[in-house]
Amino acid sequence: MIGLLNQLLADEKSRRRFNLAAPWLIIALAAFLRLWNLGYPKKLVFDETYYVKDAWTLWNTGAEKAWPQNPNAAFEAGQVNTYLTDPSFVVHPPLGKWIMGFGMWLFGPGNAFSWRISVAILSIAAVGLIMLIAKILFQTRVWALISGFLFALDGHAIVLGRTGLLDGILMFFALLAFYFLLRHLQTRTLGTPSWRQPWLLAAGITLGAASAVKWSGLYFLAAFGLYVAISDAIERRKKATAALSDGETVRTGSWLVPSAIQGLISFVLMVPTAIATYLASWTGWLVTTGGYDRNADPNPLVALWKYHQDAYGFHVNLHTPHSYASNPITWLLAIRPTSFFYEGLSNGQDGCTSSSGCSSAITALGNPLIWLPAATAILFLAYLFVTRKSKVGGLILLGIAGGYLPWLAFMNRTVFQFYAIAFLPWMILGLVYVLRMYLHTRSSQELPRAIRFVGGYLGLTFAVSLFFLPIWIGTWIPYWYWHLHMWLPSWI
Repeated sequence: MIGLLNQLLADEKSRRRFNLAAPWLIIALAAFLRLWNLGYPKKLVFDETYYVKDAWTLWNTGAEKAWPQNPNAAFEAGQVNTYLTDPSFVVHPPLGKWIMGFGMWLFGPGNAFSWRISVAILSIAAVGLIMLIAKILFQTRVWALISGFLFALDGHAIVLGRTGLLDGILMFFALLAFYFLLRHLQTRTLGTPSWRQPWLLAAGITLGAASAVKWSGLYFLAAFGLYVAISDAIERRKKATAALSDGETVRTGSWLVPSAIQGLISFVLMVPTAIATYLASWTGWLVTTGGYDRNADPNPLVALWKYHQDAYGFHVNLHTPHSYASNPITWLLAIRPTSFFYEGLSNGQDGCTSSSGCSSAITALGNPLIWLPAATAILFLAYLFVTRKSKVGGLILLGIAGGYLPWLAFMNRTVFQFYAIAFLPWMILGLVYVLRMYLHTRSSQELPRAIRFVGGYLGLTFAVSLFFLPIWIGTWIPYWYWHLHMWLPSWI
């Protein structure tokens, strides 16, 4: 594939056309895989049963409301306004549901397409984002395109981009914040501490938005904020050292004091901004009186704090057994993917002609040719960071640190593989970084063969995605063919 790209880019005119068209072709691929038949199944799948109905009541009343007993069948049939006046106890902030509610308002709440369209659009946008980020990290367009290509093709990203859940929205805001962080690193100056840091302010807003979707966005805020402060201090010390003549000693105050001041400024630009953004997402709850715990105290902020205490108690005590619960240690290897939807038909039933029966499944299973190499790449990046202080590797690991590492403290809590969508972009960036390093370390004699290897890998990855596509989008297939995709017993 890379060899084909080199042929296509043989002249300047071809290169200009390619540079213009290629990113949009990848975005178009991502859009097709996320939008085609998005309204199937016409049922609430997995946790859509919570978030979709909550989104609709939030959009209409400013706060989530309870529903009559067993409301899903009526809701799926278009009876979407049967919710009660009683408040519903929800344990996630409102922003993700506001975003989903907008799609439902725009396209009509009585169809599954509207439940999922907002998430799908953000998932498509994330493919564009990862290309922008990869261009900054790797400084070449080809590797940016490969990053977008792999992200567009991965089954975990496709399923989470076609489902009305919060995690794909969280991923988008975290990835957008990472882009703003990189832009800050590109443009920052190391002179007098300054408040003119627009990219940090933008990062604070988007990290606040991530936290307003799910509280796990706070981990990204902590990771990115610490990186900004520490990297600034390191770069200032390097600058101070480089400015000295031989034999002189670096005065600590020449870099430590400005670093501390700039660190404080960065904190103010990011953290209070994130808090303000987070609180803004609760406006509906604050200005109405019908939300859960809203009347717990005459002061709405005190009542909101009470609500957060109740929600925190739910999260830390969530140990309910679930057939698709998975240990975070296994996430990088996709040992226990989440089945969002499954229906089966017997031979002769509703047009099924397979002797083994027919299956329609939606399984949040990543492409094995992406996930397994990416997991290995992350380990290699950790080695490079420790031994060679790889800056790019460290930045990629930063996303892993914010999105994955905190979950290792909750191995006894009921958690699911699909949470991994939050850090999947950084897994792909890590994989692309290692592929790039592999090519760049080949000799001139080895390079053609290495290019063919990488091109073959990309082509095979595409073929594997086509193979798994039916179980990512719910296509009706013979049962034996569905079972052919279950490579591990834990995937069933």
